[in-house]
Amino acid sequence: MIRSKAIDVLVWLAVLPVAAWAVVRTAGWTPAWQWVPLVAFTPYVAALSAVTLLLAAALRRRTAAAVALAASVALAAAVLPRYVADGDPPAGPSRLRVLAANLRVGEGDTASLMRLVRDLRPDVLALQELTPAALGRLDGAGLRGLMPYVVDRSRPGVSGSGIYSRHPLAEEPMIELGRFRQSRAVVTLPGGREVEVVSVHPCAPRHTGEVPCWGAGLAALPRAGGRPRVLAGDFNATLDHPPVRELLASGYRDAADATGRGLTPTWPRLGWTSLPGVAIDHVLADRRMPVSAFGVHSLPGSDHRPVFAELGLP
Repeated sequence: MIRSKAIDVLVWLAVLPVAAWAVVRTAGWTPAWQWVPLVAFTPYVAALSAVTLLLAAALRRRTAAAVALAASVALAAAVLPRYVADGDPPAGPSRLRVLAANLRVGEGDTASLMRLVRDLRPDVLALQELTPAALGRLDGAGLRGLMPYVVDRSRPGVSGSGIYSRHPLAEEPMIELGRFRQSRAVVTLPGGREVEVVSVHPCAPRHTGEVPCWGAGLAALPRAGGRPRVLAGDFNATLDHPPVRELLASGYRDAADATGRGLTPTWPRLGWTSLPGVAIDHVLADRRMPVSAFGVHSLPGSDHRPVFAELGLP
Protein backbone atom coordinates (compact mmCIF):
# COMPACT_ATOMS: atom_id res chain seq x y z
CA MET A 1 0.00 0.00 0.00
CA ILE A 2 2.79 2.45 0.90
CA ARG A 3 4.58 1.61 -2.32
CA SER A 4 1.40 2.19 -4.31
CA LYS A 5 0.86 5.58 -2.66
CA ALA A 6 4.45 6.56 -3.41
CA ILE A 7 3.97 5.66 -7.09
CA ASP A 8 0.77 7.73 -7.16
CA VAL A 9 2.64 10.73 -5.80
CA LEU A 10 5.50 10.35 -8.27
CA VAL A 11 3.13 10.03 -11.23
CA TRP A 12 1.19 13.13 -10.24
CA LEU A 13 4.43 15.04 -9.67
CA ALA A 14 5.28 14.27 -13.30
CA VAL A 15 1.81 14.95 -14.75
CA LEU A 16 0.62 18.05 -12.90
CA PRO A 17 3.38 20.51 -13.98
CA VAL A 18 2.84 19.56 -17.63
CA ALA A 19 -0.93 19.85 -17.24
CA ALA A 20 -0.57 23.27 -15.59
CA TRP A 21 1.71 24.38 -18.43
CA ALA A 22 -0.89 23.28 -21.00
CA VAL A 23 -3.66 25.16 -19.20
CA VAL A 24 -1.71 28.42 -18.89
CA ARG A 25 -0.39 28.21 -22.47
CA THR A 26 -3.86 27.56 -23.87
CA ALA A 27 -5.47 30.32 -21.79
CA GLY A 28 -2.85 32.89 -22.80
CA TRP A 29 -2.55 33.95 -19.16
CA THR A 30 0.66 35.28 -17.60
CA PRO A 31 0.67 34.14 -13.95
CA ALA A 32 4.08 35.71 -13.23
CA TRP A 33 6.68 37.57 -15.26
CA GLN A 34 8.91 34.47 -15.32
CA TRP A 35 6.29 32.79 -17.51
CA VAL A 36 7.12 35.16 -20.39
CA PRO A 37 10.58 33.69 -21.08
CA LEU A 38 9.53 30.19 -19.99
CA VAL A 39 6.63 29.78 -22.43
CA ALA A 40 9.12 29.94 -25.32
CA PHE A 41 10.11 26.38 -24.39
CA THR A 42 6.59 24.98 -24.94
CA PRO A 43 7.72 22.66 -27.79
CA TYR A 44 10.02 20.84 -25.35
CA VAL A 45 7.22 20.53 -22.79
CA ALA A 46 4.96 19.18 -25.54
CA ALA A 47 7.50 16.40 -26.13
CA LEU A 48 7.72 15.80 -22.38
CA SER A 49 3.93 15.52 -22.18
CA ALA A 50 4.06 12.36 -24.29
CA VAL A 51 6.50 10.84 -21.81
CA THR A 52 4.26 11.64 -18.84
CA LEU A 53 1.30 10.13 -20.67
CA LEU A 54 3.19 6.91 -21.34
CA LEU A 55 4.37 6.80 -17.72
CA ALA A 56 0.86 7.20 -16.29
CA ALA A 57 -0.57 4.67 -18.74
CA ALA A 58 2.18 2.13 -18.11
CA LEU A 59 1.60 2.36 -14.35
CA ARG A 60 -2.19 2.10 -14.87
CA ARG A 61 -3.00 5.38 -13.16
CA ARG A 62 -6.14 6.07 -15.15
CA THR A 63 -7.02 9.48 -13.77
CA ALA A 64 -3.46 10.72 -14.13
CA ALA A 65 -3.31 9.23 -17.64
CA ALA A 66 -6.52 11.07 -18.59
CA VAL A 67 -5.09 14.37 -17.35
CA ALA A 68 -1.81 13.68 -19.14
CA LEU A 69 -3.69 12.85 -22.36
CA ALA A 70 -5.62 16.13 -22.25
CA ALA A 71 -2.42 18.09 -21.66
CA SER A 72 -0.62 16.24 -24.44
CA VAL A 73 -3.43 16.87 -26.93
CA ALA A 74 -3.58 20.58 -26.06
CA LEU A 75 0.17 21.02 -26.43
CA ALA A 76 0.32 18.96 -29.62
CA ALA A 77 -2.43 21.14 -31.12
CA ALA A 78 -0.32 24.21 -30.38
CA VAL A 79 3.01 22.84 -31.61
CA LEU A 80 2.57 20.19 -34.32
CA PRO A 81 1.05 22.49 -37.00
CA ARG A 82 4.44 24.21 -37.19
CA TYR A 83 5.78 21.03 -38.79
CA VAL A 84 3.21 21.17 -41.59
CA ALA A 85 3.45 23.51 -44.57
CA ASP A 86 0.37 25.65 -45.25
CA GLY A 87 -1.30 26.21 -48.58
CA ASP A 88 -0.48 29.50 -50.28
CA PRO A 89 -2.71 32.15 -51.85
CA PRO A 90 -2.18 32.92 -55.56
CA ALA A 91 0.95 34.95 -56.30
CA GLY A 92 1.69 37.55 -58.91
CA PRO A 93 5.01 37.73 -60.75
CA SER A 94 6.65 40.07 -58.19
CA ARG A 95 8.82 38.67 -55.39
CA LEU A 96 10.24 40.15 -52.21
CA ARG A 97 13.27 38.46 -50.63
CA VAL A 98 13.78 39.40 -46.98
CA LEU A 99 16.77 38.70 -44.72
CA ALA A 100 16.78 39.63 -41.03
CA ALA A 101 19.75 39.44 -38.68
CA ASN A 102 20.46 40.37 -35.07
CA LEU A 103 24.09 41.50 -34.91
CA ARG A 104 24.52 41.08 -31.13
CA VAL A 105 25.61 44.59 -30.21
CA GLY A 106 27.15 45.01 -33.66
CA GLU A 107 29.50 42.02 -33.25
CA GLY A 108 28.05 39.80 -35.98
CA ASP A 109 30.78 38.89 -38.44
CA THR A 110 30.79 41.37 -41.33
CA ALA A 111 32.30 39.01 -43.91
CA SER A 112 29.77 36.27 -43.08
CA LEU A 113 26.83 38.65 -43.38
CA MET A 114 28.14 39.93 -46.70
CA ARG A 115 28.34 36.33 -47.97
CA LEU A 116 24.71 35.81 -46.99
CA VAL A 117 23.70 38.96 -48.85
CA ARG A 118 25.60 37.90 -51.97
CA ASP A 119 24.32 34.30 -51.85
CA LEU A 120 20.69 34.97 -50.95
CA ARG A 121 20.34 38.27 -52.83
CA PRO A 122 17.71 39.76 -50.50
CA ASP A 123 15.75 42.77 -51.68
CA VAL A 124 15.52 43.95 -48.08
CA LEU A 125 17.87 43.41 -45.13
CA ALA A 126 16.47 44.16 -41.65
CA LEU A 127 19.15 44.51 -38.98
CA GLN A 128 18.83 44.58 -35.20
CA GLU A 129 21.37 45.61 -32.57
CA LEU A 130 22.94 47.70 -35.31
CA THR A 131 25.64 49.97 -33.91
CA PRO A 132 27.30 52.89 -35.74
CA ALA A 133 30.56 50.92 -35.78
CA ALA A 134 28.87 47.88 -37.36
CA LEU A 135 27.19 50.14 -39.91
CA GLY A 136 30.60 51.55 -40.84
CA ARG A 137 32.10 48.07 -41.26
CA LEU A 138 29.22 46.91 -43.44
CA ASP A 139 29.42 49.98 -45.65
CA GLY A 140 33.19 49.55 -45.86
CA ALA A 141 32.67 45.94 -46.98
CA GLY A 142 30.44 47.09 -49.84
CA LEU A 143 26.94 46.55 -48.50
CA ARG A 144 25.76 49.96 -49.62
CA GLY A 145 26.98 49.16 -53.13
CA LEU A 146 24.72 46.09 -53.22
CA MET A 147 21.84 47.65 -51.32
CA PRO A 148 22.11 51.41 -51.81
CA TYR A 149 18.92 52.50 -50.03
CA VAL A 150 19.26 52.70 -46.25
CA VAL A 151 17.27 53.64 -43.18
CA ASP A 152 19.87 54.11 -40.45
CA ARG A 153 18.61 54.03 -36.88
CA SER A 154 21.82 52.62 -35.45
CA ARG A 155 22.76 53.31 -31.85
CA PRO A 156 25.51 52.09 -29.50
CA GLY A 157 24.39 49.05 -27.52
CA VAL A 158 21.52 46.70 -28.26
CA SER A 159 18.75 49.11 -29.22
CA GLY A 160 19.64 50.26 -32.75
CA SER A 161 18.19 48.94 -35.99
CA GLY A 162 18.30 49.56 -39.70
CA ILE A 163 16.94 48.58 -43.10
CA TYR A 164 18.96 48.17 -46.32
CA SER A 165 17.26 47.72 -49.68
CA ARG A 166 18.05 47.17 -53.34
CA HIS A 167 15.03 49.31 -54.20
CA PRO A 168 13.97 52.82 -53.16
CA LEU A 169 12.94 53.27 -49.54
CA ALA A 170 10.70 55.86 -47.93
CA GLU A 171 11.15 55.95 -44.16
CA GLU A 172 8.03 55.69 -42.00
CA PRO A 173 7.80 56.97 -38.40
CA MET A 174 10.09 54.84 -36.26
CA ILE A 175 8.64 52.77 -33.43
CA GLU A 176 10.62 53.91 -30.40
CA LEU A 177 9.73 52.75 -26.91
CA GLY A 178 12.27 53.55 -24.24
CA ARG A 179 15.63 53.24 -25.90
CA PHE A 180 14.67 50.56 -28.45
CA ARG A 181 14.34 51.64 -32.06
CA GLN A 182 12.31 49.57 -34.53
CA SER A 183 12.88 51.16 -37.92
CA ARG A 184 10.17 51.22 -40.62
CA ALA A 185 10.19 51.95 -44.33
CA VAL A 186 8.16 51.46 -47.49
CA VAL A 187 10.08 49.75 -50.29
CA THR A 188 8.99 50.46 -53.87
CA LEU A 189 9.59 47.43 -56.07
CA PRO A 190 10.04 47.45 -59.86
CA GLY A 191 6.63 48.06 -61.37
CA GLY A 192 5.63 50.38 -58.55
CA ARG A 193 4.36 47.87 -55.96
CA GLU A 194 4.90 49.07 -52.40
CA VAL A 195 5.52 46.96 -49.30
CA GLU A 196 6.10 48.27 -45.79
CA VAL A 197 8.93 46.61 -43.84
CA VAL A 198 9.57 46.85 -40.10
CA SER A 199 12.87 45.82 -38.47
CA VAL A 200 11.48 44.27 -35.29
CA HIS A 201 13.31 44.29 -31.96
CA PRO A 202 11.44 44.84 -28.70
CA CYS A 203 13.46 44.62 -25.52
CA ALA A 204 14.11 41.14 -24.10
CA PRO A 205 11.89 40.10 -21.14
CA ARG A 206 14.80 38.98 -19.00
CA HIS A 207 13.46 40.34 -15.71
CA THR A 208 10.27 41.85 -14.36
CA GLY A 209 11.21 45.44 -15.22
CA GLU A 210 11.58 44.62 -18.92
CA VAL A 211 8.32 42.73 -19.45
CA PRO A 212 6.20 45.91 -19.89
CA CYS A 213 8.74 47.26 -22.41
CA TRP A 214 8.70 43.93 -24.26
CA GLY A 215 4.91 43.81 -24.39
CA ALA A 216 4.62 47.44 -25.47
CA GLY A 217 7.21 46.95 -28.20
CA LEU A 218 5.21 44.09 -29.72
CA ALA A 219 1.87 45.84 -29.22
CA ALA A 220 3.18 48.89 -31.12
CA LEU A 221 3.88 46.86 -34.26
CA PRO A 222 1.41 47.65 -37.06
CA ARG A 223 -1.39 45.18 -37.59
CA ALA A 224 -1.96 43.65 -41.01
CA GLY A 225 -4.32 45.23 -43.50
CA GLY A 226 -4.22 47.75 -46.30
CA ARG A 227 -0.80 47.94 -47.95
CA PRO A 228 1.16 44.65 -47.83
CA ARG A 229 3.45 44.63 -44.81
CA VAL A 230 6.33 42.49 -43.53
CA LEU A 231 7.61 42.39 -39.95
CA ALA A 232 11.11 40.90 -39.80
CA GLY A 233 13.66 40.50 -37.06
CA ASP A 234 14.20 39.51 -33.45
CA PHE A 235 10.78 39.44 -31.77
CA ASN A 236 12.17 38.04 -28.49
CA ALA A 237 9.04 35.88 -28.66
CA THR A 238 7.86 32.62 -30.18
CA LEU A 239 4.49 31.59 -31.58
CA ASP A 240 3.59 30.56 -28.04
CA HIS A 241 3.53 34.19 -26.82
CA PRO A 242 0.10 35.88 -26.94
CA PRO A 243 1.41 39.14 -28.51
CA VAL A 244 2.73 37.20 -31.52
CA ARG A 245 -0.49 35.22 -31.81
CA GLU A 246 -2.39 38.53 -31.79
CA LEU A 247 -0.26 39.77 -34.69
CA LEU A 248 -0.96 36.57 -36.61
CA ALA A 249 -4.67 36.88 -35.91
CA SER A 250 -4.65 40.38 -37.42
CA GLY A 251 -3.68 38.94 -40.81
CA TYR A 252 -0.01 37.87 -40.84
CA ARG A 253 1.58 34.47 -41.41
CA ASP A 254 4.88 33.35 -39.96
CA ALA A 255 7.10 32.34 -42.90
CA ALA A 256 8.72 29.51 -40.96
CA ASP A 257 5.37 28.13 -39.84
CA ALA A 258 3.95 28.45 -43.36
CA THR A 259 6.75 26.28 -44.77
CA GLY A 260 6.69 23.66 -41.99
CA ARG A 261 9.84 24.97 -40.30
CA GLY A 262 8.21 26.76 -37.40
CA LEU A 263 10.22 24.87 -34.79
CA THR A 264 13.67 25.55 -36.27
CA PRO A 265 15.59 27.33 -33.48
CA THR A 266 17.03 30.77 -34.15
CA TRP A 267 18.38 31.52 -30.63
CA PRO A 268 20.73 30.78 -29.03
CA ARG A 269 23.02 29.78 -31.85
CA LEU A 270 24.39 26.26 -31.34
CA GLY A 271 27.32 26.33 -28.93
CA TRP A 272 26.50 29.79 -27.59
CA THR A 273 24.93 28.64 -24.31
CA SER A 274 23.61 25.43 -22.80
CA LEU A 275 19.99 26.53 -23.27
CA PRO A 276 17.92 24.59 -25.82
CA GLY A 277 17.14 26.58 -28.94
CA VAL A 278 13.88 28.43 -29.56
CA ALA A 279 12.43 30.27 -32.55
CA ILE A 280 12.32 33.95 -31.60
CA ASP A 281 13.43 35.46 -34.93
CA HIS A 282 10.67 35.67 -37.52
CA VAL A 283 9.49 36.96 -40.85
CA LEU A 284 5.78 37.75 -40.52
CA ALA A 285 4.18 38.50 -43.88
CA ASP A 286 0.72 39.69 -44.82
CA ARG A 287 -1.37 36.53 -45.26
CA ARG A 288 -2.07 37.56 -48.86
CA MET A 289 1.64 37.08 -49.64
CA PRO A 290 2.66 33.50 -50.55
CA VAL A 291 5.80 32.12 -48.91
CA SER A 292 7.88 30.26 -51.46
CA ALA A 293 11.04 29.74 -49.36
CA PHE A 294 12.31 30.07 -45.81
CA GLY A 295 15.72 29.40 -44.29
CA VAL A 296 17.68 29.80 -41.06
CA HIS A 297 21.37 30.62 -41.45
CA SER A 298 24.51 31.11 -39.39
CA LEU A 299 26.23 34.36 -38.39
CA PRO A 300 29.43 33.97 -36.35
CA GLY A 301 29.76 36.58 -33.63
CA SER A 302 26.03 36.70 -33.00
CA ASP A 303 23.95 34.57 -30.65
CA HIS A 304 21.08 34.69 -33.17
CA ARG A 305 20.72 32.93 -36.51
CA PRO A 306 19.56 35.09 -39.43
CA VAL A 307 16.23 34.22 -41.05
CA PHE A 308 15.42 34.51 -44.75
CA ALA A 309 12.10 34.35 -46.61
CA GLU A 310 11.08 34.69 -50.23
CA LEU A 311 7.61 36.14 -50.52
CA GLY A 312 5.23 36.72 -53.38
CA LEU A 313 2.99 39.73 -53.77
CA PRO A 314 -0.79 39.43 -54.05
